[in-house]
Amino acid sequence: MDFETIRNMVQRVMNETAVVDVHTHLYSESFGPLLLWGVDELLTYHYLVAEFFRYRPDFSYEAFWNMSKTRQAEVIWDELFVKNSPISEATRGVVTVLNSLGLDTKKRDLNKLREYFAEVPVNQYIDKVFELAKVKTVVMTNDPFDRKEQEVWNKGLHKDKRFMASLRLDGLLNEFDKNIAVIKAQGFDVSSNIDKNTKEAVKYFLRTWIEKIRPVYMAVSLPPDFRMDNELVRTKLIADCVLPTALEYSLPFAMMIGVKRSINPALSVAGDGAGKADVDVVVGLCRDYPENKFMVTMLSRENQHELCVTARKFRNLTLFGCWWFLNNPSIIREITAERIELLGLTTIPQHSDARVLDQLIYKWSHSRKVIKEVLTEKYFDLVQSGWILNEADIRRDLNRLLGGQGID
Repeated sequence: MDFETIRNMVQRVMNETAVVDVHTHLYSESFGPLLLWGVDELLTYHYLVAEFFRYRPDFSYEAFWNMSKTRQAEVIWDELFVKNSPISEATRGVVTVLNSLGLDTKKRDLNKLREYFAEVPVNQYIDKVFELAKVKTVVMTNDPFDRKEQEVWNKGLHKDKRFMASLRLDGLLNEFDKNIAVIKAQGFDVSSNIDKNTKEAVKYFLRTWIEKIRPVYMAVSLPPDFRMDNELVRTKLIADCVLPTALEYSLPFAMMIGVKRSINPALSVAGDGAGKADVDVVVGLCRDYPENKFMVTMLSRENQHELCVTARKFRNLTLFGCWWFLNNPSIIREITAERIELLGLTTIPQHSDARVLDQLIYKWSHSRKVIKEVLTEKYFDLVQSGWILNEADIRRDLNRLLGGQGID
C-alpha cells in the first residue's frame, strides 16, 4: 500500500466521520441571544479584534468599544479583509466559512454578505453548520452563575440533544468569595469560612446543577501558577467538594490550564494572555485521586511534551484539544504528532473552542486537514514496518479519536 493510497483512504474516512466537539462556548437555539452566529459575530470575535489593533495602533480603544457591533464589524472587515490579505488563521477562518456557505467574497462587499444571514432562520442555520462541519454533537460551556442560563435551565427549555452540557466552575473555584451571595441566593448556605457546613453546601450545589443540566464533565480554566496548596480556598473546594462529587457521578474533571487573564485590560475580552504552567500539579492530582477521571489541556506550547509523558503514566488522564492560542495549523500538527507517537489513539486531538456557531465550519475543516496529514504519515510508517492496514482499521481509529472518548 503506497503513500497516495493511504492518504486517499484516510481523507475519505476523515470526511465521513462525524465529530463530537468536546469543548465549545456555543448554545442551542433555546438559549436565545447567548447563541452567537452570523458574519458580524465572526468579524467581532476577540481574535480578530486583537488583530485589528495590530494593524491600527493609531485607533483608540475607547472609540472602538463605544461603537455598535455592526460598526465594529465594518472597520474590522475594511482593515483585515479589504486593505490587507486575511492570511492569519482567524481571518482565513472567516473566508473558509463564507466560501463553505457558497457566498461570494470576490467583491468584498460586507453588506451583501449580511443579506444571507438576515434571511436564514436560526434553526435552519444550525442544521446547515452542523452538516458542513460534519459535527454530530458539541459540548457547551454552562455557567451556573449566569442568570440568563439559569432561566433556560430552570424552565427546562433546552431540548436539542446535539448540544450537550458541561458544568463550568470558574465562578466557584476562582471567584468563590465574590459569588458567595449568588450561591446563597440559589438556596445553598455557604460562607467564606470553608468549614464542614460550607463544603456540604457546595457539594449540594454541585449535585443540584448536575441533576439539572446532566453535564458530561465539570470544567475550570486555571492560571499558569495553579497549584494544590492546602491553604487556598480553591484547593479545599477541589479536593473536598469537586472531586468527591465528580467521582459520585462518574464525571471527568476538565482543567484548562495556562491563561493569564486581562494582561491588556484595554482590549477587554481580547486581552487575555498565556503562560507556562507546572505539570507537576496534574501529576499530583492523577496520583492522589486515582479513581477520578481528569481531562487536561494546557495553553502553553512549552508544556505539551511533559504533559504527554504524564498522560503515559496515568490512565485516568485524557489530553484534549489544541486550546486557544495553540489552535494554529503549524502547532496542531506538532502536538497531534507528538501525542500519537506517545499516546497512540488514547487522546482527543482537537476541540473547536468555538464561540460563534459558524466557527465550527472552519475550525474543523482546518483541523481535519492537519490531523489527516499526521495520520497519513503515521499509517504509512506503520505499513512500511510490515503491518497490514485496511479501511475498517482507519474507520475504527477515527471514530475513537473524533468521537469524544473520555466523556462517554
